[in-house]
Amino acid sequence: MRFLTIFLFCGLCAVATLAQSGRVITNSDEKTHQSQATPSPTPSLVTPDDGDVIKVNTQLVSVPVRVMDKKGRFIGGLSKDDFKAFEDGEEQDIALFSNEQQPFTVALVIDMSYSTTFKIAEIQNAAIEFIDQLRPQDKVMVISFDEEVHMLCEATSDRQAIYRAIKSTKISTGTSLYEAVDLVMNDRLRRIDGRKAIILFTDGVDTTSRRSNDLKNLNDAMELDSLIYTIRYDTFEDVQEMRNRSVVSKPRVNVPPVSAPSGNELPVPIPVAVTPNDRGTTAGEYQMAEQYLTNLAERTGGRIYEANSLGNLANAYSKIASELREFYSIGYYPKEDRVAGKRTRVKIKVDRDGVVVRSRETFIRRSAPK
Repeated sequence: MRFLTIFLFCGLCAVATLAQSGRVITNSDEKTHQSQATPSPTPSLVTPDDGDVIKVNTQLVSVPVRVMDKKGRFIGGLSKDDFKAFEDGEEQDIALFSNEQQPFTVALVIDMSYSTTFKIAEIQNAAIEFIDQLRPQDKVMVISFDEEVHMLCEATSDRQAIYRAIKSTKISTGTSLYEAVDLVMNDRLRRIDGRKAIILFTDGVDTTSRRSNDLKNLNDAMELDSLIYTIRYDTFEDVQEMRNRSVVSKPRVNVPPVSAPSGNELPVPIPVAVTPNDRGTTAGEYQMAEQYLTNLAERTGGRIYEANSLGNLANAYSKIASELREFYSIGYYPKEDRVAGKRTRVKIKVDRDGVVVRSRETFIRRSAPK
């Protein structure tokens, strides 16, 4: 959810954008953490060479699991003995088990960059209604982002503190989506035990991140023992309409006069003024954004929801709140040492007939546990 600063941004605005990017602001002390503007190399999912195998310390693997009947209805009341866990085809000993009654820690991440799809009050009210559907013992942290990432509320079950954090959100320019997701996964949720979920509300298009990128987010998500639910809404038509108005309003470029073509001669093309920064406005970027949000959800056992109206937004939040009450958690310590960079296949089975099991199926470990 954002509209890139595509109006008449010139060199001065571009300099200001670079100067302010990569900042994380907290509500408690308003301290700003500056980062280097130099982007890091794009990571990739690479398995080490056979001669350079890096062993990783054995660590608890936690898998959220949802069990349904063939009509899609949740099956509650299962015990540890009903489940079996397999890693790369080898059965694992289940060390930890929690049922659907155990609380969640939820990270509510809200894109507050400019859009005409939703008004600020609609976004805030829908988020508050979502909080009201969680259980009292569930904890919530609230993060918003535009060009900067705002840590508005650390994980708490204090509903009034959560409401205040949501109501403090403000619309602004820029979209540091990747940095916001990176902050939540690596600086917050990794330190928290128990069942966890990220609820990400955005159009998925990033325009101002400097310290992270989409591939890093996706790699990190496959290491994180957290569900990710994404709520996507499409701002492409809004962006194109505003971009076109911006281009039309630009002064014409001064070019030498061109004589009218004669005969079969082709007309000489006249230069067209170009927006200083068109990042985040193309159809290709929107397709990539949708795929990014889909991958985040599917790789962690969550879902992606479309919300192009207030009714769809409220419905998405309601379904997510309902599903969070329908997850078991299975934990085991792998019998084999992990190899850094290797994809590990995980399969959870339930010893009952006629059930459907939904859980994440892949993990990746790239480095020793922090």
